[in-house]
Amino acid sequence: MTSLMGAVRAGQTAEVIGLLNAMTDAERRAFFPELKELRKELRATRWDTPSRRAYPALYVAGVACQTGAAGVASWISAADMRWPGVSPAVLLRVLADRETGWLADLADRLAQRPATARVPYELMSALVRLAGCPVPTTDAYVRGWAQQVGGEWRHGNTLVERLRTDPHLVPLVAALFEVNDIGGLLQWAADEGPGSWHGALGQLTTEGRLDRRATVDACVARLLRGGTTADHRAFLRVLTSLTLTHEEQRERVADWMALASDAVSPVASHAQSVLGSLALEGQLSHRRLAEVSGAVLFRPERKLVRAQLALLGKALSRDAAAADDLLPAVAQAFGHEDAGVQERAFKLAQRHVKKVRSAEVRAEIALAAEELIPPLRSQAVGSLGAAPVDAAAAYEEVLPLVPEPARLAPAAASVVELAEEVGAALESDTVVTGFERALDGLVRHAHRDRDALLQALEPVISRRWWDGTDQYYDLRLNHQFGDGRGSFDASGGLDLLLVTLRGKLETGTLRASCRARTPARTCVHTALSQAFDARLWEVAYRMRMDPLPFLLSTPTWSTGLLEPDELVERLDAYRRLGARVSEADFAQALLRVRRADRPAAAAAAERAAALGTAEGRRLARWLTAGAPVLPAIRRRTSASRILAESGELLELQDDFPDAFRALGDPSSAFAESRYCHHWDYSTRPHWLAVLPELRELVAVRLLRDLSSLAVDDTRGTASVLPPLAESGGEAGEATHLCVAYGLGARHPEDRLAAVDALLVLAARGQLDVSRLGADLGELVRDGAVKPLRLTESLRTAAATGAYATVWGLLGHALPPLLSGLAADKPDGPVRGLGDLLAVAAECAERSGARGDLPHLARAADRGGTSRLVAQARRLRGALAPDAAAA
Repeated sequence: MTSLMGAVRAGQTAEVIGLLNAMTDAERRAFFPELKELRKELRATRWDTPSRRAYPALYVAGVACQTGAAGVASWISAADMRWPGVSPAVLLRVLADRETGWLADLADRLAQRPATARVPYELMSALVRLAGCPVPTTDAYVRGWAQQVGGEWRHGNTLVERLRTDPHLVPLVAALFEVNDIGGLLQWAADEGPGSWHGALGQLTTEGRLDRRATVDACVARLLRGGTTADHRAFLRVLTSLTLTHEEQRERVADWMALASDAVSPVASHAQSVLGSLALEGQLSHRRLAEVSGAVLFRPERKLVRAQLALLGKALSRDAAAADDLLPAVAQAFGHEDAGVQERAFKLAQRHVKKVRSAEVRAEIALAAEELIPPLRSQAVGSLGAAPVDAAAAYEEVLPLVPEPARLAPAAASVVELAEEVGAALESDTVVTGFERALDGLVRHAHRDRDALLQALEPVISRRWWDGTDQYYDLRLNHQFGDGRGSFDASGGLDLLLVTLRGKLETGTLRASCRARTPARTCVHTALSQAFDARLWEVAYRMRMDPLPFLLSTPTWSTGLLEPDELVERLDAYRRLGARVSEADFAQALLRVRRADRPAAAAAAERAAALGTAEGRRLARWLTAGAPVLPAIRRRTSASRILAESGELLELQDDFPDAFRALGDPSSAFAESRYCHHWDYSTRPHWLAVLPELRELVAVRLLRDLSSLAVDDTRGTASVLPPLAESGGEAGEATHLCVAYGLGARHPEDRLAAVDALLVLAARGQLDVSRLGADLGELVRDGAVKPLRLTESLRTAAATGAYATVWGLLGHALPPLLSGLAADKPDGPVRGLGDLLAVAAECAERSGARGDLPHLARAADRGGTSRLVAQARRLRGALAPDAAAA
C-alpha cells in the first residue's frame, strides 16, 4: 500500500483520505511533522507542477493530522493554502468524526479570521450545522452568508423566500447592520421587490419575522455611523422600505437632526424631509427647527440649503411667533459661499423681519447681514438695519507672506548624528535640505575616518534591502546600480554612497558610470535626471579612489541656490588642502551659484580670480557673464493640451561636462518616450535644485506630467508646484501652464498644491494674471481643464482673501468661454460656466472691480433663469453698478 507521504506528494487526494480513515488519532499526529516539512519545501517552489499537484492532498492531510482546533484553523486559513482546489465537502469528510464541541470551536475560530483569509462560507456553515452551535456573527461569516444567500437566485426562488427559511435569520440580519463596507453585496440582487435586499428585509419585518423596532433602530444607527457611499445607499433603501409611521419618526428626532447635519447628501436629504414633515405638522419645536437649520445651512450642497430655506419660509408664514426663533437661523445663510443662497436667505429675512419682537434678535440679524455680498449688503442697510458700508474704505488684497528659503545647517559634526540623519532620510521622501546635508556629511566623514563612519552606519546599512548575503541580493544590486543607468531619487542616491562605502560595487563599475553617455531611450526628463545622477556617481567613485574633503555644490538655501562668497571660500579651502576638484560637483556648483544679484556676483568674481586656480578663473568668468538668460520658449498643442518647448541655451553647452550639456539642448514637447521610467514624483524638487535660477527649463520638462493631472486624472505630480513657485528665475510660459493644469487637477490635494503655488507667485509679484487667465480660458474651452474643478480651485484661492488676483485671472479666462454663446440660444456653452461666473462675480464685488467684460452682456441678456444667466447678470451688475441701478 502506498505510504501517506507518497500519496500526498503524488497529489492523490482520494487515496490520502482513505489512508487517513484507517489510522488512529495517534498515528495521524505522528505524520504531522513530516507534513510541516513538506509544506516548507513546497513554499519555495509553490508554482511549479509538482507543488501544485501536491498542495490539495497536503491541505487535506494537514487538517486531518492535527488534534487542536487552533492548529486546524490556522492551516485552513493560511495564505499558502488559499488556492488548493479542495472543496469544503472533502474537508468535512475528514472532520465529521470530531466531537461537536471541537467542531463548534473550529467554526468559531474560522469565523474570527478576517474576510481576506477567504475561508469558504460553505465550510463554516456546515461546521455550525454539524456542531449545532450558535451561528457566528463575525465580519467574515456575515459577508459569506450575504454573498451566498444573495447569489442563489439561479434556484428560481426569490431572496425573501430564501431568507424566510433561514434558521439563523434574526442574528445574521442584526449582524448585517454592523459589518463595514457591505453595501456593495446588498446591491447585487434585483433592484426592487422581494428579490432585493431592502425589499426582502422590509417584507420580513412586515410579516413579523424580524422585530420592527430592532430593525429600524439598527438601520438608523448604521446610517449615523457612516461608511462608504454604497453602505449609505443600501441602508437608506432599507430604511425607506420600512415606511416609518409618524410615531416612529417622532421618537427619533435627535437622530434625524444628526443625519441632516452630518450625513452624506442622500441620507441628509431624507432626514431633512422627515424633519420638514414633522415641523409642518407641529411636531417639531421652533427651537429644534432653528438648531438643525443652523447646521444644514452651513452645508455646501445648494439643494439641501435651498430646501431648508423653503422649509423655514413655510414655518414663518404659518406662525408669526416663530420669527424670533427662526430668523437668526435664516441669517446664518448670509455667509454661505454661494451668492444665490445668500440672496434667498436675504429675501426671506426681508419678508419676515417685521414679525421679530426682540431687539436683540434684530441686532443679531443686522450684524449677520455684514456677511452678505456687497449688492445685498447695501440693500440690507435699509431693510434689515445693517451698518452702512464705508464707501471710502479701499479694498485690500490679502496674500500670503513671501516664503523665505531655509538656510542649510552645517553637516552633522559626529558620525553618530550623521547616521541618524541618513537613516531618517532613507525612510522618508527627503526634501532638498535633508538630502544635501546627508550627502555632504557622508562625503566629509568618509574623508576624515571611513572606518568610524562605517561603524556608525552599521544599524542603518543592515536594514537596507541590498545588504543581504544571498546571491539574490547581489543580482538585485547589480540590476539597480550595476549599469549606471539611473535614475536616482534622493534615497537611491544615498544608497549609492552607502553601497560604495560597504564595498559592494566594483571600482570598474563606478569608473564606467562616471563616463557620461546618452541613454539608449531618452525622454523629456533625461537631461535633468542625468545631471542629478552624474554628481552622485562621481562622488561615489571619488569616495572609493580619492575621497573629497567636502562638496563644493552643497546649496546655501533650500531652493538649491548657492551664495557666490561661499563657493569662493570652498574653492580656497580646496586650494589650501591640495584637493582635486570633482568635475561634476563643480559643474553643479556653477549652476547653483547665485548670479541674479549682480553686485554680489561681481565682488565674488574678483575674489575667485585672485585664487589663481583654474576653477577660480572659471567661476570668475561665470559670475561676470551676467544674469541667467532663458532660451526661447515656444507653445505647442497636442490634442486638447497646450505644451511648451525650449530652444538651445549655449551657455550650458560650453565648458561643462557632457552629463550637464543636455540641460542646454532644445527640449521638444513631443520627445517624451513611452518608455520613460521617471515615475518617482519626489525627485522633482531635486531637479529644481539642479537649476535654481532657471526654473523655466525645469517647468518645460515637467509640463506634460502636470498636464496629465487634468487631462488623464493622474495623481501626485502637483506636489512640485509650490517648490516651482518658490524657485528662482523668470516665471514664464511653462511655469504658468504648469500652474494652470494643477488648478484643473482631478484630485483635491493636487488642486490645493496648485492654489499654494498660485498664491506664492502672486505674493512674489511673479504672477502674470493675463497670461495665466488666457491659458485657463483656452484649456477650459478645449476640454483639457474641467470648469467645475477650476471653480473649486479659484474659490479656494479667493477665500484666502485674494479676490483681486482671482478676478484678474477670470477677467481674462471668461471672454473666450462667453464668446461661444449666441444671443438667442446656446451654442455649446461650457458646462459649469455658471459656477465660474459666480466666483468671478463674488471676486468683482469684494474687490470693487469695474469695467466691461467682452461677451458678458450677451450672456446676461439671454432669456431664462439658469445659473449661467443669473450669474452673468450679477457679474455685469458688479462691474457696472451705476448702469445696473439705472
